Amino acid sequence: MAKRETPEVNAGSMADIAFLLLIFFLVTTTMDTDSGLARLLPPPVPEDVPPPPPIKDRNVFTVLLNSNNQLLVKGKPMKVEELKDAAKEFILNENNDEKLPEFKDVEVDYFGLVPVTKGVISLQNDNGTQYQAYLMVQNELQRAYNEVRNELARRKWSKDYDDLDDDQQKAIRQIYPQKISEAEPKNISN
Repeated sequence: MAKRETPEVNAGSMADIAFLLLIFFLVTTTMDTDSGLARLLPPPVPEDVPPPPPIKDRNVFTVLLNSNNQLLVKGKPMKVEELKDAAKEFILNENNDEKLPEFKDVEVDYFGLVPVTKGVISLQNDNGTQYQAYLMVQNELQRAYNEVRNELARRKWSKDYDDLDDDQQKAIRQIYPQKISEAEPKNISN
């Protein structure tokens, strides 16, 4: 009986096809990346430096976010949508209210001697706070600073803050410095 030969499969182009499929999937696949929050951390404090003096209560805008994602601002419940306006009122203190932050006079390029707030926004959240709620609070605080800076830029140069040159932006940041202090998360559930 004669041996039946099986026909061979030409595998010469298999590597080319696999390579083309690999390239196709690499090119068409997208990967999401988390952008995170743009924050500049302070430099480490040497051990021999004395602690800073205590901050007066009127100069601190306390924002607490509990594990139920409820907001407590200066000891009173508040909706996230109201936070931006409350933060702007704290930053500006237009009527020099005794309950809002003090000012110190600072020499600023383009503006001369101007009052600069001593106010600090203190943000503290619970260990159980949802990340989305935390980001919403962060965004509202950032919007408050952005609006205050934009308003000043429009009054002085009739331009948005983002359209100013670096020196002009620096001058506005000196007048409205973004001072947000974030404490270590705790269990402040209620």
